[in-house]
Order: sequence, then structure tokens, then C-alpha cells
Amino acid sequence: MSGVEISHLFYAQILRQAQNDNKDYIFISNATKLLNCFTMQTENITKHIIKWLKNYATNAGVKGFVIGISGGIDSAATSTLCAETGFPLLCLEMPIHQGEQQVTRAQEHIAQLKERYDTISSTTVNLTSVFEEFKNVIPDSTSTNVDLSLANTRARLRMTTLYYFAGIHNYLVCGTGNKVEDFGVGFFTKYGDGGVDLSPIADLMKSEVYKVGAYLKVPESILVAKPTDGLFGDSRTDEDQIGASYDELEWAMLMVDQGKTIADFDGRAKCVFEIYTQRHKANTHKMVSIPVCKIPEKLRS
Repeated sequence: MSGVEISHLFYAQILRQAQNDNKDYIFISNATKLLNCFTMQTENITKHIIKWLKNYATNAGVKGFVIGISGGIDSAATSTLCAETGFPLLCLEMPIHQGEQQVTRAQEHIAQLKERYDTISSTTVNLTSVFEEFKNVIPDSTSTNVDLSLANTRARLRMTTLYYFAGIHNYLVCGTGNKVEDFGVGFFTKYGDGGVDLSPIADLMKSEVYKVGAYLKVPESILVAKPTDGLFGDSRTDEDQIGASYDELEWAMLMVDQGKTIADFDGRAKCVFEIYTQRHKANTHKMVSIPVCKIPEKLRS
């Protein structure tokens, strides 16, 4: 079952549950709006993004794109969009104690890209030894945030690697974040996977990325895989970390846009809404421009 089908099943389930129990789920009218809002002109949107990418690269005077391939839907869809522009695309694998399934999916996707397009090149840079050496030279810490800080370090090592190759080839580093991650819950690493030159899918919900990916014929193994950032060296998924699925987060994001508050919900809906709003508030610093201390003119005289 594809991610697209999963998304539609989720909203259909909400609609059925809403008919039976308004306390545990959103009201029928909102569920119906949700089901309808995820109909999109997939082909036209895909062509629009490809044109946008092509125009941006042309105007920037660069020679192509570089992108990190993780084996997930976001990087698969984004890299295929880049390939469709006709510009050269460098696909980087940057494993750091990476799970075997993630590596296998990434390699399958790169192989498929090379079969379909003649502008694709790829390089594998195993950063495991770099990461381990980093851990060896930093002082020990008893902080409870060590694991998270090291997970973010993996993402920042990859960002550094991407920009190294971008500098060599005069390429743009293409981001792979979707709307829920980048502007909803802030589920990305600041100056890690958030450190990019352009973000072609950042205005697409996760379910919409699945639709674009399916339209672009990315490998089925990627369409059905559970999303994971792969930053902890174990099998935990994004849902395990966040406490809610992307389908649920999309619902919460839409509810916030509609002006709803936590008082409007009960049960699981209330829990998801709280998860979303708490993460959005905590990670707002990732989503806004760097604050600058403005000096009053009277202090300059």
C-alpha cells in the first residue's frame, strides 16, 4: 500500500469515527474538509516544481544540484524532481552507522535514477569514522541531551559534506524538507538538513509528497517504508520520536490554520493537537530568520 493510499485511509477512518464518536475525533464537517483538501493536481504541481527548479538554477548561474539520498520519500521525490530539470544531479550517500534497509532503498533509488536519466552521478562518503573521531575528541558529558546532540551532529556532518561537493561543482544544495517538518513541528536539524540553498517541496504536506513520488514512479519500497530520520542508529521511526503520525500532524496543522484550540478536542485528537502545538512552539526558532539586535539611532550619535 502506498503512502497516498495510507493517507486517504486515515482521513476516511477519521470520517467514520467522527460519525460514531464526536468526542474522540474531529467533527464530521472538519473530517470531510480534510478528505477534500488532499485532492491535488499532482501532475500540474509536479511540472510547476520542475519549472521552478529549472528557473532558479538558470538564474543563479549554477551548473546543477547536489542532494543527500536517505532512502526516504522526501529525498526520493526531490531528487527525481531535480533530475527532471535536465540539470546535472549529484546524489550523495552519507551513511553514519546507517540501517541496512535505508542503505538498500537509497541504492535502489539511485540505480533507478541512473537508468531513467543520463545526467545522474553518485558518490558514497561514509562518514562513520568521522563521526566516531568527533566523539573521541569532545569531552564526556553527563547531560541528558547527549544522544540528541550527537544525532544532530550527524545531520550537520552531512550538510558540511554536501556543501563541499556543491563548492567543487558549482551546484546548489537541494533541501528535502516537507511543509509539516519545516513549518509545522520543526522536525529537522538547524544547520543540518535545514542548511540548504533551496527547498522545492517545503510547501507540500507529507501526503502530497507521497503523491508526487508515486507520480514520478519512485521505487515502491520507498513509498511503503515508514519515515525515519535515521539519526540514532536504531529502528525508531519519525512517529516514534514525535508521538504522532504525519497524517495526524497534517490534520493538526490544518486545525491550527482554521483557528481551532485544544479546547475544541478530546481523546486522541486532543493529544495530537497538543503534540503539534507544543513542538511548533518549541521549534519556532528554527523556522524564523536569525534574530538581529538592532541598534537605536540615538546610540549611534
